[in-house]
Amino acid sequence: MPIEGEYAPTPRAWVRDQVETYERSAGAAGHTLRDTGLPVIVVTYRGRRSGKVRKIALMRVEADGRYALVASYGGASKHPEWYHSLRDHPAIVLQDGPVPRDFTVRLVEGTERDEWWDRAVAAYPEYAEYQDRTQRRIPVFVAEQV
Repeated sequence: MPIEGEYAPTPRAWVRDQVETYERSAGAAGHTLRDTGLPVIVVTYRGRRSGKVRKIALMRVEADGRYALVASYGGASKHPEWYHSLRDHPAIVLQDGPVPRDFTVRLVEGTERDEWWDRAVAAYPEYAEYQDRTQRRIPVFVAEQV
């Protein structure tokens, strides 16, 4: 169930460039966050208000074929726009390597959220700093293959 329609690239040039590099190379390039060497995935989703196809690169947090999508927004006081889109449209395409696959996402809470949060911080320690910067509890989605 690919997400079809008009593609609206993100206005953030570095994110747009990373997504394009990742997809153009089938994950052989652009697969790490800038100069950190830490792996990323590409998530394709439908915009909540526009209905357009959107794409973002997120930190790779994987366990048993499932992925955490952490709505950290760098510790900002509000959720990233994609958070709202995934709440309304949970069908996504996730690319971790050469082949994009269909997934659905769900927001996790309680113990399950805590387990995924610990995995996320282990994969990308800055998440803990982001949480310290904000009053909001950073949401975590889990993506499971369809």
